[in-house]
This record gives sequence, structure tokens and C-alpha cells, in this order.
Amino acid sequence: MKILSVDCSAVACSAAITENERIIASAFINVKLTHSQTLIPMIEGLFKVSTVGLDKIDGFAISAGPGSFTGIRIGISAVKGLAAAKRLPCAGVSTLLAMAYNYIDTDCIICSVMDARCNQVYNAMFDIEGGKIGRICDDRALMCEELAEEIKKISQTSDKRVIIIGDGAELFYEFVKDLENVCIAAPERRYQSAVGVAAAAKPLFEQGKASPPEALMPVYLRLPQAERELKLKRSKEK
Repeated sequence: MKILSVDCSAVACSAAITENERIIASAFINVKLTHSQTLIPMIEGLFKVSTVGLDKIDGFAISAGPGSFTGIRIGISAVKGLAAAKRLPCAGVSTLLAMAYNYIDTDCIICSVMDARCNQVYNAMFDIEGGKIGRICDDRALMCEELAEEIKKISQTSDKRVIIIGDGAELFYEFVKDLENVCIAAPERRYQSAVGVAAAAKPLFEQGKASPPEALMPVYLRLPQAERELKLKRSKEK
């Protein structure tokens, strides 16, 4: 099964074409351009260099959140548009889970973090053992200090290395850098990518849990800033 996967959850943007566990083609770009400028040209480039056109794609995978509200909407809209013509199945996966696949070959505890601003991070933790990923907690938004306390307890009770990964890794690592068995991911494995999205989506396709394109929806852990400000304004007016 050939899957076109996309990640637009943060500043970086990536796309990949995979078949089972084989990466046919992938692209990653980390520049200050909007995903509306980079995503479609990137996908077209993958079709061209791989000779795998849209007509040969069997399904789509996308990081549905958490992450940048705008980026996630752009990615989901693009996938819906590409999948709609042939009503190909789509799988939305957790951005934080997809990151953990960067270390699928390493027995460790993964702490996925994304910068949620205001000293908060989007986070989930995973236990990787023998090439299998076990979820330790649900996706959530919490203060850096709260997460640091959890990591401190884990580092004291587990012999496994705790690896901090994601676009918020450098920000959060400052809170735990003095703890034993805690390290920041290597730069080449640090960021979310479409290859990880494909790996996270593969079980969903195999289990028949993919959905039609119109059912694909973003997953937000908190309201967008504009909605939060409006809600606050209305509460003050009462």
C-alpha cells in the first residue's frame, strides 16, 4: 500500500511517499515560508522524482494535531483535496506519537514536546521496547515546570534513557538538562516528519480504521488564540 503522508504541525514542513515500511521518497523543509507556499510544490516534486503519481497513491496520512492551528488546517485541507477525487482513505495521527517513531529502533522513553507558547508545551510520553511503542500518557498541554517534575520522577525510577524530542525540545531541555539519563534528541531525529506520520498511520490502515477524506478533522488541545481572547472578552462583559 502506497501512502502519501504530510506534516505541517510546526515551522518545518515535510511530505513522504512510503510503501509498507519502505520510504520511496521524502522531503523536509525548515524555512520561514508558510506551508501554503511550500506543501503542494513539495508534493508535486515527490511525484516527479519518484515517478509515483497521485493515481498510484492508495491512502493519505496527516499529523492532525497538536501543533500550529494554521499549519494543521493547511495540511488537512491539502490532504482532503487530494484524496477527494478518488475518495481515498485518510488517517489522522497524533503529531506527538509520530515523533516517537524517530527512535523506534532504540529502547528508551520518548518525551515529545512542542512549543505551545506562554511557557507551555504540548506533550506526550512513550515507552519504546523491542521496536514497539507504548503510550505512557495522553496528549496534553501543560506548563514546563509540571512536565519537568514528571521527568524527574521517571529519571529516578527508570534505567531507561529519557529522550526529549520535538520542535520544543531545546526550549524544554533547559528545565531537565541536569537530570541523569535525560538527553535531547540528535538534530537529525529531533523534529516531527512525514515519515513518522506514515509509520504511525500504518496500523490504522491495516486495521481498517482509516476514514473518508471528509471525516478528517484537526485535533486541538486548546482553543486558538483568537477564540481564547474572544471567550475572555465575553466573560468580562458579563
